[in-house]
Amino acid sequence: MKAPIFYRISTVLLLLFAAGHTYGFRQNNPQWGADAVIGLMHSIHFDVQGFSRTYWDFFSAFGLLFSVFLLFAAVLAWLLAGLPAETLARVRSIAWALVICFAAVTALSWRYAFTTPIVFSTLITVCLTIAASLSAKTS
Repeated sequence: MKAPIFYRISTVLLLLFAAGHTYGFRQNNPQWGADAVIGLMHSIHFDVQGFSRTYWDFFSAFGLLFSVFLLFAAVLAWLLAGLPAETLARVRSIAWALVICFAAVTALSWRYAFTTPIVFSTLITVCLTIAASLSAKTS
C-alpha cells in the first residue's frame, strides 16, 4: 500500500472525530450528575482582560479550538495525500510532526478521556505513522 491511502483514511477519521467532538463535547447526560456543576459554569461571571466570561465560555472555547485543530489536521492529511512521492519524501518532517502530535493526543485521550476519543486518536495515530513511514521509503 502507498502513503496517500493512509493519509486519506486519516482524513476521514479526522473529519469523523471532529464532527463527533463538536457535537458531543457540550452534551450532558443526567446520569452523570453534572447538572449542578454545569449550572455553576454557566452562572458565575468574571472579568478577564476586559471581557466578562464564565467557565462555560472557557470550556466551550477550548472544545471548539480542538475541533478546529482536528479540521486543520484533516486538511493537512488530505494535502499530504495529494503530493507526489518525491515531494512527500522531502516534507516527511511535517508528516512526522503530525504523527508526534497525534501520539500526544492519543496519550492524553488514554489518560483523561473515554473509549470513543481513545479509539479515534489511536487509529489516526496508527494511520499517520504508517503513512509517514511509507513516505520516507519513497525517497
